[in-house]
Amino acid sequence: MKYLAQAKRRGTRVLVVNPMREPGLERYWVPSDLRSALFGTRIMDDFFQVAVGGDIAFLNGALKHLIERDAWDREFVARRTAGFEAVRDFVAGLAWDELERGSGLARADMARFAEHCARAKTAVFVYSMGLTQHRFGVDNVKALVNLALARGMLGREKCGILPIRGHSGVQGGGECGVDPDKYPGGFEVANQADRRRFEALWGRSLPAGKGHRTLQMLEAAHRGEIDFLYSLGGNLLETMPDRAYMQEALARVPLRVHQDIVVNSSSLLEGPTVLLLPAETRYETAGGGTTTSTERRIRFSPEIEGPRIADARPEWSIPCAVAIAARAELAPHLAWRGPADLRRDMARDMPLYAGVERLERAGQWIQWGGERLFEQGFARMPEGRARFTSVPLPRIEIPPDKFYLTTRRGKQFNSMAQGARDPLVGAGSRLDVLVYPADAAVIGVRDGEAIRLRSEVGEWTGIARFAPMKQRHLQAYWPETNVLIPRAFDPVSGEPDYNALVSAEPAGSLGATRPAPVRAAEEGVRAPEPDPALVASRVPLVPGPGGPLTPP
Repeated sequence: MKYLAQAKRRGTRVLVVNPMREPGLERYWVPSDLRSALFGTRIMDDFFQVAVGGDIAFLNGALKHLIERDAWDREFVARRTAGFEAVRDFVAGLAWDELERGSGLARADMARFAEHCARAKTAVFVYSMGLTQHRFGVDNVKALVNLALARGMLGREKCGILPIRGHSGVQGGGECGVDPDKYPGGFEVANQADRRRFEALWGRSLPAGKGHRTLQMLEAAHRGEIDFLYSLGGNLLETMPDRAYMQEALARVPLRVHQDIVVNSSSLLEGPTVLLLPAETRYETAGGGTTTSTERRIRFSPEIEGPRIADARPEWSIPCAVAIAARAELAPHLAWRGPADLRRDMARDMPLYAGVERLERAGQWIQWGGERLFEQGFARMPEGRARFTSVPLPRIEIPPDKFYLTTRRGKQFNSMAQGARDPLVGAGSRLDVLVYPADAAVIGVRDGEAIRLRSEVGEWTGIARFAPMKQRHLQAYWPETNVLIPRAFDPVSGEPDYNALVSAEPAGSLGATRPAPVRAAEEGVRAPEPDPALVASRVPLVPGPGGPLTPP
């Protein structure tokens, strides 16, 4: 948000595509910026209230409009890409009424968004879990890539596609091989040449088969097919969908090992044999470590002096000790003396991370790929060209007696809630269910009253809070509502779909109170005061042009 505020001062326009009109994206108070901290920064220039799961229809509609008005970058498409003609024919065959139903927006909205893109000389497309956490998450991203390619918004200054990561281990973990079908550096397990390369580097024969992704692994555990589960960080019980099913799956594993820096409900779940292995944080590890940011910057993270937990060991060394205890012949292959040895092996094994072996003190960093990617084209793509993809529209039908629930994050780090209040929307409890006022009237609940949600896998009771949501859509906090989320995942990425069709009904008088506004300093955003129109009125509310909700 700090950088968005700075970009606004330089003339950047910010378009927001979201099922809810988030107050923090309208105006934000950046604590480290004096002017913004005092007066706030207006962030959003235009808003497009897409339906949950309607992004592909919306992006296809925007692309269709760009092509119809001949506003695509002909030179870039011809020189750098492949497959445009097929996508042009595909979107030409999509009817506007079909795109409107799928996106939840009018043709005029998609055209307005496309006109913004057509006038922009540069653009950065920023996305996060709102695109990826669907059973068609990879297709969502492909549709976004199509739009960026059509406008030639890659490989140039102030252009690109920016995925926002949830926390600091995601980017580097994936690049270093935390993937069931990849070796470190993006080499493929299924590629025989890649496998032979790592067999030569590591001096061992390696299996040719791909492993399970997380959800597939836990489904195998539920079937009794997993004998040994080693969980390094995280909380599979709370973060995976269908919590009751996951509890059964974990409890059926004969031997579970949980290595972590904190004790959580997953590691305390009973089972035949459960071992807890305490690890040091990266700030406690002698020799320091590295973190990789979203913009591919690998930074040295030094050890910080302070108290230590006597039984905790360096995070990297614990799996080595476990492996050697099980198979002593592996000891010569796991004989690292510290993180510096590991970084030398990383530089050898992963050309992507060349230079990481030279990082040894605070402030040092390298950036793989250079300042920006694709300036010289798409060398790693077939024929050196980026690929357009024809992305079909997913079908999401909301029956008349149902609502579509999507999950949101509050003041938390992954599954660990750091506070009950959500200063971004002024919510006073993680039980809050954000609902459009007219939908609340249909359900029969008022602001602050208890509301019960039911899905095909479970039920959950929360507190209704009026909010500028898309009609027939609800939002509630994750991981609390994982009890409602069925097991569905993207077949390519393995990402769970954290959305569900639910029924809703009044549920008595659970905590029917309105929270006091949150301190303005919290999280750098001021919580909105209760809007009398939202609190008292049951009439439908509509967003005014660039302004707050107003009665029609």
